[in-house]
Amino acid sequence: MATSAPSSGLELRSLVSDDGVLELSLVESPVVDPTATQVVVGVKAAPINPSDLGLLLAGADVGAADFGGTAERPTVRITLEARTMRSLAGRVGKSLPVGNEGAGVVVSTGSDPTAKALLGKAVAIAGGAMYAEYRCVDASQCLVLPEGMPPKVGASSFVNPMTTLGMIGTMRNEGHKGLIHTAAASNLGQMLVKLCNEEHVALVNVVRTPAQEQLLRSIGATHVCNSTAPTFMSDLIDAIGDTGATIAFDAVGGGPLASQILTCMEAASVASMTDYSRYGSTTHKQVYIYGGLDTGPTVLTRSFGFAWGLGGWLVSSFLQSVSPAEFQALRQRVVAGLDSTFASSYTKEVSLAEALRPAALAGYSKKATGEKYLVTPGSR
Repeated sequence: MATSAPSSGLELRSLVSDDGVLELSLVESPVVDPTATQVVVGVKAAPINPSDLGLLLAGADVGAADFGGTAERPTVRITLEARTMRSLAGRVGKSLPVGNEGAGVVVSTGSDPTAKALLGKAVAIAGGAMYAEYRCVDASQCLVLPEGMPPKVGASSFVNPMTTLGMIGTMRNEGHKGLIHTAAASNLGQMLVKLCNEEHVALVNVVRTPAQEQLLRSIGATHVCNSTAPTFMSDLIDAIGDTGATIAFDAVGGGPLASQILTCMEAASVASMTDYSRYGSTTHKQVYIYGGLDTGPTVLTRSFGFAWGLGGWLVSSFLQSVSPAEFQALRQRVVAGLDSTFASSYTKEVSLAEALRPAALAGYSKKATGEKYLVTPGSR
């Protein structure tokens, strides 16, 4: 098919050099001709999720960044610590594209009818390398947005929505009655509140400030516990007692929070026991760490009996466990709720070049709850 895409476009790249320096830059990359089943998408919007920052920043201290280049082609260089380099051996010397998901308009297609049918359509993609002006993917990777919906609305159609659906799916698959979520005032957390209300799932939200508590209650949250309050542990025990929640998804990762949650789960379970056991309750309690807002050690204080588990959880692993039909049903559920249940809000929109400038880099690297940046590759 004829294309309205140029022969090349800008793409944001992250490189770890062999001398221990992270280099961020914009690279002019060729726009490849699509094969029969492929399409070329002019990317209009791509969010910066916490899961993007690991690849983009490689654990670098952005406070030590050296900014260079030009206004149109800025560069960032950060010297990495030796301990960080040990975990990056597999990517040294490789210029890697970044951006898990995004949305745009199909500007060119291959000859296959399925691909041709997408020409001119607004689509969402979770194919990686989305911080780019153009992206060539297979037509099957495209999620067609409702007629008239701007790409910006569909840009965050995969990571957060699928994560919330995966959390509820995991809860049900493992036989739990309710769940706990930390850093719950985030975009993802707000989606989870709405989804749990729709699905009649008992949810306990853990936040850090009274303002975050008020925000979640304003959108329908019933159980919200402030981890900085002096009554946090007793509040959490009461909320678990009310909901029967025995599975938690922790976005924080480091520090004592996972241990505190397990302790409160155990306390709520023991309170309903009729017989004493020195081994604690037999109710299995599970905490899954799915994020790393705190990159320090996970600290466990063994005060939660012997029926417990602590592990990692990724939405990609959950999706690999469902059938193709179930996956398509989840995708369509997301499409139906993109402007309601699964709607995302953004703190700031930045172009590819602006994303590499000091103010923006300092902003999105904070990983602050409730703040989200949107990259708009089509703007310069």
